[in-house]
Amino acid sequence: MTARFPIAAILALGVTQIVGYGTLYYSFSILAPDMGASLGWSQEWVFGALSVALLIGGFTAPWLGSLIDRVGAGVVMSIGSAVAAAALIACAYAPGKATYVAALIGVEVAANLVQYGAAFALLVQLQPTVAQRSITYLTLIAGFASTLFWPLTSSLHTHLSWQNVYLIFAGLNLLVCLPLHAWLATGVTRSRKLAVSTPPQPLIGTLPPDHRRSGFLLMTTAFALQYLAGSAVLVHMVPLLAGLGLGASAAIVGTLFGPSQVASRLINMVFGKRLNALHLALISAALIPVSAVILILSAPSIPGAMVFAVIFGMGNGLLSIVSGTLPLALFGSEGYGKLQGRMMAARLVASALAPFVLALTMEWFGILFSIGGIIVLALLAVVTFTSLLRFQRQG
Repeated sequence: MTARFPIAAILALGVTQIVGYGTLYYSFSILAPDMGASLGWSQEWVFGALSVALLIGGFTAPWLGSLIDRVGAGVVMSIGSAVAAAALIACAYAPGKATYVAALIGVEVAANLVQYGAAFALLVQLQPTVAQRSITYLTLIAGFASTLFWPLTSSLHTHLSWQNVYLIFAGLNLLVCLPLHAWLATGVTRSRKLAVSTPPQPLIGTLPPDHRRSGFLLMTTAFALQYLAGSAVLVHMVPLLAGLGLGASAAIVGTLFGPSQVASRLINMVFGKRLNALHLALISAALIPVSAVILILSAPSIPGAMVFAVIFGMGNGLLSIVSGTLPLALFGSEGYGKLQGRMMAARLVASALAPFVLALTMEWFGILFSIGGIIVLALLAVVTFTSLLRFQRQG
């Protein structure tokens, strides 16, 4: 009997992922200059605070992954929505730098509770045998987060202070995401009760048991390198393009990123059904350095920047898929939440310094040097995924 797709759960998660990524991640680069001005910090130090928050949030990820396996992803995501709202409010009302950093740490912990890692685990807990395709469908919807929230944040910020924007975003997490996550929690609870009498068929990983430790190390390293390169660009997308001479067009070019993510996921959904998850990871990793090379060679051409945004968006769109499907394909569905937590921790710790380091390198060495460093990191990710492919073939 073929398991049914949890369509309602995918749609609900699509909404909460758009709000979660839009309010807790994509809005930061738009609001950062005003945050720095109100705190008396340079923009580099504002991103330094973000890096500290990401680093500490990364250390909590393994514990959160184990919690997801124990109590269910829906419960964890419900708690996360409340924590996200509280942390955004705390940021808005922070009286000083120390309290602002503490609140920002709360934002990043909340992000681990409500974003892709937890959402993927929820889909695995609902229907493990169809989870890979469910994850693809979810990322297709959630890909609109940047497209919606970059212009929305900019529009709100023209009329409101960054504090008031964060208060509105706190309301979205509390009034939109929390009820949806609470409803999803009941679905996971029913699935778990049903599993006691009729256990669902688990998905078995393809990686041989004696190669799993080395395979996990290679996979996590590759993802860390790719997220290190990708997150540096994402956080600085608009200022990076503006610094290359695109001026006001930078924000418009940046909006191509979201639709490109969606396009890559749609193409994969239609034509990539038989594509191995590891091959998809290689394609995803290769698109990042290709896009960066095009940007360097074409700057300050607006069409060239548009091509960069499209290819970079496609690579990042596929990365979101494979970060959920590759661990599932290689290691199976048993203990998936804990596995995601460990992988997320390594990825976040490795990429925590990316926004701060890129801000400093752009300030000290210029845009072109900074993009060159991103290309090197992305190429190392390609090499590491290739090593994992050879390792899998040996198994």
